[in-house]
Amino acid sequence: MAVILLLLTIVTSFAQEVDEAPEDSIFAISSDAEPMIEDHATDSLFADSLQKQLNIITEANPPTKMKKDWNTWKPDPKRALWLALVFPGGGQIYNRKYWKLPLIYGGFMGCLYAMNWNNNMYKDYSQAYLDITDDDPGTASYNNYLHLGAKITSENEARYTEIFKSRKNKYRRWRDLSFFVMVGVYALSVIDAYVDAELSVFDISKDLSLKVEPTIMNNSSSNNPFQGGALGLNCSLNF
Repeated sequence: MAVILLLLTIVTSFAQEVDEAPEDSIFAISSDAEPMIEDHATDSLFADSLQKQLNIITEANPPTKMKKDWNTWKPDPKRALWLALVFPGGGQIYNRKYWKLPLIYGGFMGCLYAMNWNNNMYKDYSQAYLDITDDDPGTASYNNYLHLGAKITSENEARYTEIFKSRKNKYRRWRDLSFFVMVGVYALSVIDAYVDAELSVFDISKDLSLKVEPTIMNNSSSNNPFQGGALGLNCSLNF
């Protein structure tokens, strides 16, 4: 009986220690975590307050976009080159040299007009040449190009045939020449756009000056400066 009471006492005391252990641990953890939770909450409130103040300042003073100063703007030569290659006159527009556009487009329009006119004349004289060389009397378009009262007979047929042939070849050459001139205008516009952009960043100093003044030059013919000297001009260029 005494042994049973001893065992019951040991078991009861052990159970009490087990029940008390979790409460102590929870209390210890909670007591350590409370300061951390309070600090985190304080930081969050401070961050929210700072963000609200920044939003108010931003709304009151919105950021302004910096305007481009065209007085100090310099074009990029590579961009001017590509724009001129893709679009005729685009390089001049990019370089802000608008006064060159009438020259460029005037050259293109003149070349197109000359090419179209010479091509029409070439076709007309080619047809006239074909009509005068064939044996069909119904094809006589060459009569439209004769002088008033002139007629083609067997005596002058060879001469008119040579005239129509030479004119046909002449207008064909002029048509082809108009095309190559138009290509040259395009190439000049590209070169002008690139060179103009390059020279826009070229430093031209205000000290550039040409000074011309009289001087006495010694020709070493005599030791006497009055006899061995000659009057001349001295030119000096400062840059």
